[in-house]
Amino acid sequence: MKILIVRLSALGDIVHALPVLAAIKKAMPGAEVDWLVEENYASILSLATGLRRRIIVRARNSFATPEAISFGGVRGYHAAAKYLWNQDYDIALDLQGLIKSAIWARISFANRVVGFDEANLREPPAAFLYSETVTPSVGPSGRQAVRPSAEPHVIWKNLSILEALKIKPDTIDMPLDPRADSMIAAIAAAGGARGFIVLNPGAAWPNKRWPAERFGALAASLRDRLGLPSLVTWGPSERELADAVVRASSGAATSAPATCVSDLAVLMRDAALVVSGDTGPLHIAAAMGTPVVGLYGPTWPERNGPWDPQDVVISRAAVCVCHHKRQCLRGAPCINEITLEEVVRAGEQRLQAAT
Repeated sequence: MKILIVRLSALGDIVHALPVLAAIKKAMPGAEVDWLVEENYASILSLATGLRRRIIVRARNSFATPEAISFGGVRGYHAAAKYLWNQDYDIALDLQGLIKSAIWARISFANRVVGFDEANLREPPAAFLYSETVTPSVGPSGRQAVRPSAEPHVIWKNLSILEALKIKPDTIDMPLDPRADSMIAAIAAAGGARGFIVLNPGAAWPNKRWPAERFGALAASLRDRLGLPSLVTWGPSERELADAVVRASSGAATSAPATCVSDLAVLMRDAALVVSGDTGPLHIAAAMGTPVVGLYGPTWPERNGPWDPQDVVISRAAVCVCHHKRQCLRGAPCINEITLEEVVRAGEQRLQAAT
């Protein structure tokens, strides 16, 4: 069986799709599974176990290794399509639900092209490109939804596409095996037996970011109450944000060095606690099984939050007026209404549950 998974972006969404790979390999160990992904998000898949190959599009350069093949430039689109045509896939699974992802699944010329039904797609016309559709089912849930008609967690939605392969997973497994360079490993080890806290203040959407000065005050409070130092992680264009957290921490926090995805996953894995808004690093921490406190504003944690029932989520989604919009519509992001004391209590609660 040769299977193509199509999930082009973004970091957190790919993490939420990885249990599909794990479930396929558990049920069909001999299956050969490839993953079509855009270059900006391909690095997380280098940590995934069970993949035959990453097929990377929208790339700057073209290259081929046993584990990955990349198609760069404008001509790369045609070369990628030709490569897909020649793979003889039995089935292509589109987990993104966009017209562009459905086109990629269709031009693979897989014998079966499967996606979700029209009512469950971000771009409903994509359904016309599938040979089969699946209506997502509600899987096991560790947290009661606060919305009357809440969707299942997106992980269970993704897993439900495996009905097309007669696979019915009942657990969430994350096939990630990160390795860090010696500097990152040394930082993780320096936390000692009691460990360290990771604070991740960044997010691509401005209205998903809790204020930097409050992250700094959080580091100081958790150090004073728990005796644990904090490490502030940051991504592209976020170094100044991390430095602002450190300046506000009264010496309780330090900035992490620049990290690749594998380094970040190791730091998240080895942390005693991770506090973050709804962004890729939070989902990596959850995938590593690390205790998490998630801070949510314009997105619903029932759908996109950590899935361990012991993790703690503080959400203002119920009062938000800009759900799933990148910019706040009222001038003051609702995530700002989350108080320092709420997060301190949540951190203490989550650490206590982990001991």
